[in-house]
Order: sequence, then C-alpha cells, then structure tokens
Amino acid sequence: MDPATLSTLRSTLGDRLQENAPLSGYTSARIGGPADALLLVRSADDLAQVAQLLWEKEVPFLLLGGGSNVLVSDRGVRGAVIINRARKVTVDAQSEPPCITAESGATLNDLARRAVRSGLSGMEWAATVPGSLGGAVYGNAGAFDGDIAASLVSTELIHRQAGRQTWPAERLEYNYRTSLLKRQHLPVVILSAKLVLEHGDKAAIQARMDLFSDQRRLTQPPGASLGSMFKNPPGDFAGRLIEAAGLKGQRVGNAEISPVHANFFINHGQTRAADIQALIELAQRTVFEKYGVKLELEIELIGEY
Repeated sequence: MDPATLSTLRSTLGDRLQENAPLSGYTSARIGGPADALLLVRSADDLAQVAQLLWEKEVPFLLLGGGSNVLVSDRGVRGAVIINRARKVTVDAQSEPPCITAESGATLNDLARRAVRSGLSGMEWAATVPGSLGGAVYGNAGAFDGDIAASLVSTELIHRQAGRQTWPAERLEYNYRTSLLKRQHLPVVILSAKLVLEHGDKAAIQARMDLFSDQRRLTQPPGASLGSMFKNPPGDFAGRLIEAAGLKGQRVGNAEISPVHANFFINHGQTRAADIQALIELAQRTVFEKYGVKLELEIELIGEY
C-alpha cells in the first residue's frame, strides 16, 4: 500500500488500524505473512462502513472470519484485511418455519448450538465445522450430507456499486462447495444471513450433533489445519486418492499430509505457506500421474504467491 493511502487510513481510522500485522493468528492453519493494514469490526453496520471506506479509497481488501479454508502467503497481503467479529444472532423459534438470522462473523458452531437449545433442527452438521457464517454462505460449506445451501433463505450484502441489498438464496447459484460469489469474485461483502430450520426433539437433535462430533474426532486429525484441502472429485474422495497414492504422512518442513485423513494438511509449528503449497503440488501431481484425476482445491490461496 502506498504511504499516502496508508496515511489517509491512519488519520481516518486512528488506533483501529494495525499496520504490518501478521495474519498467522487469524487463520485456522496458524499460517500467514503480514497485511499492510488490518481492521477488526464487531457489527454488520461497522463492516459495511469499513468496506465502503476502503472501496472509496481504492484500497484492495480481504475479509477473514474464522480464517479456515484459506492459505495466506508467507509474503502476506498487500492492501487491507478486515477481521470479521460481527456476531449478533437472533433465533425466532415461534415463526413458521422457525429461523435464525445472524451476522456474517457468527461461527457455525455457535449457530448449531443455539439451534439445538431452541429445539431446532437443520444445523447439526455445522457443530464442529470451523469458520464463520459469511464464509459458509460464500463457499457453501457443508459436512455429513448437510450444507448451508439447504438452509439459506437470504443473505444481506453490500455491493461496491449498488450498496446494501438482500439476495434470495437462489441468486447465489449454489453448487458443491461454491457459489456465484466465489466463482465470479463479485465486489460484495456478506453482512448477514437468514436460515430456515425445523422444529424437532431437542434430545434427538443433540444426539445427532454428538454423533457428528464423534465421527469428526475419529476421522479428522487434531491440530492446526486449513480444513479439507481438495474438493471430492465426482464419485470418489480426495482423501482416498491421496492415501492410495502413498502420500499419507508425507512432510515438507513442518507441514504434513495427515496420517489420520489425507485430505488434511497439518501445521506442526512454524510451518510456511510455501511448505503447504509444496505438499499441494505433490498431491495433485502424484494423484494425476497415478489415477488421471485432477484434484481441485477447496481452499483459496490468498496474498502474494
């Protein structure tokens, strides 16, 4: 970021602005170089105002919620990074159908637990999924045969040119782990979303959530990771292909293809993004050579590569 622009942001935002701020503390993989400028927001209105300011100043920016499913470059991010802590949640269990409306920084885990406390079903799959609602809406996050597309009614967003808008779920044109927003990189920021749920037996809902949590603990590795690295190819599983290619336990530096689940790459401490990237390229190359399958990233590469 040029000094003049940074000076303008500094005078406008004051102590809210952090400069040359490491991003490793804001990603689930604990990896990431510095951002030129970093801002933390705590409400949807604040998020909209900050986004509009950065657009007006022609400052490129990245939005991070839970920081999962992204690999931030060791060289960091030029421009600004907004850390989304807008987490207001409203549960309406009396409406028909019942629904939850939440700001985009709310965590999926929190939404799932609020739902079960109100005897509402439909978010059990999300109980142990890392990340925020905004990221889930953007990328159609899912697990255990559930995803955000199945529950989303609408999302409020701010568009660089058109301002604040409410989009029905259909407009997002969801597919497996993707949306119109993700495919076309539209100049929008997700502010909040409304999810429709179903009434159910609280004990049964809790039992399903506990089952999914147990399954995740048994099949997915602990430790710092990005989440699922690759999308599952049609009719197969990325983890199975990587394991069959003999790559479980393969390491580059302190990065490892997990011996527990080969579609998870683990940071064992002081891991560089370059190490993870080397394992990504190794997995893609080896699986294609052995099985003719091109593994497509589920995560996004962020920053200077």
